[in-house]
Amino acid sequence: MRRGTASLAALALLVPAPACAEDDDDGVDLAAEVIVDLATVAAGDGDRKLRALTNVNVTGDFDLDTLVGWRGAKVHLDVLDNRGARPNDSAATLQGVNNIEVPKAGLRLFEAWIEQDLRGGASLKLGLYDVNSEFYANDSAGLLIAPPFGIGSELAATGPNGPSIFPSSALSARLNVPFADGAGYVRVAGVNARASTIGDSGGVDFSFRDGLLAIAEAGWDRNGWKLSVGGWRYTKNPQNIYETGPGGEPLRRVSQGAYAVIEHNLMPEGAARQVTAFLRAGLSDPHTTPYTGGFQAGVLVAPALAGRKDSQFSLGVNHAWISTHFRDEVVASGGRPVHGESMVEVTYSDALADWFSIQPDILWVRDPGGDKGARNVVVGTVRVTFSF
Repeated sequence: MRRGTASLAALALLVPAPACAEDDDDGVDLAAEVIVDLATVAAGDGDRKLRALTNVNVTGDFDLDTLVGWRGAKVHLDVLDNRGARPNDSAATLQGVNNIEVPKAGLRLFEAWIEQDLRGGASLKLGLYDVNSEFYANDSAGLLIAPPFGIGSELAATGPNGPSIFPSSALSARLNVPFADGAGYVRVAGVNARASTIGDSGGVDFSFRDGLLAIAEAGWDRNGWKLSVGGWRYTKNPQNIYETGPGGEPLRRVSQGAYAVIEHNLMPEGAARQVTAFLRAGLSDPHTTPYTGGFQAGVLVAPALAGRKDSQFSLGVNHAWISTHFRDEVVASGGRPVHGESMVEVTYSDALADWFSIQPDILWVRDPGGDKGARNVVVGTVRVTFSF
């Protein structure tokens, strides 16, 4: 762990929760969260080193009506600092094993947007925006640590620098329109295809030379069932990462896909415990990512233990279908390709104080890297979270 982040984590331990308490009366709401993970690959071809990684997240929400009299407007800021080792360097999976692991450590302005309420409950957001905060997301998958449970790998692997998701965002415009009965919504966004923000090399990209990611989603919430369906497409065709033309020139292919998410609470309304099951599935073109699609399924139990109101248990299963083109690449590198990479994750979380929680987690990965010759991987993680 680097010294700067270690100091931040130590400071978080010393600051009492009221120091960052919410104050809705003055229109300003500040919060902070520090996550520290200790992870090791307990089985597989990699080493057995214990790796530490951290995520420091500071957010601010500002009600412009209260502050300056701008009716129906608010501003959201989110600053991230990510440091530490990368467990997937040892696990060598395609999809990753930890959702706070980043390719390059650093301090970033993750989100900075303004939202304006419109007539009928509709709203418009403009600025640096996390697509996964409102698209291809569901609450019951949120406890799981493996990255595919955040957003499907077939979408996460797109774009010249990934789409506008953790840890790098992009300039975006998002419109949300609720149904008249309040039981659903239609949501659309246009997002700079190149995710790059303050803290990344080059800073925020204002050129839009790579075009846009256009994404849309519709959702319904009725009788304990939640369903959402979405589709996405890049306006400028990216280069085909596997095939070239007769003269060796890079080919360009359409990058597009679709997904669906369903959730349902299996317990009767008003029950003391919620058992929420979910199923998510997505498809994408096979020319610009290693995937043709994938699915995630799981269950969240809250509270998990009687008498422990903040205890949660979650089980998740994930499978990513690998494209023919990527399997050809595995063969060329001397591997034995398979049709997909699979994961099973089991995790439990509990709050030991209002500001402190602990979460042991076990992740099993079959055919990591899409290579039958690779040993299956087991990753053990202990996550501690400080919230203020």
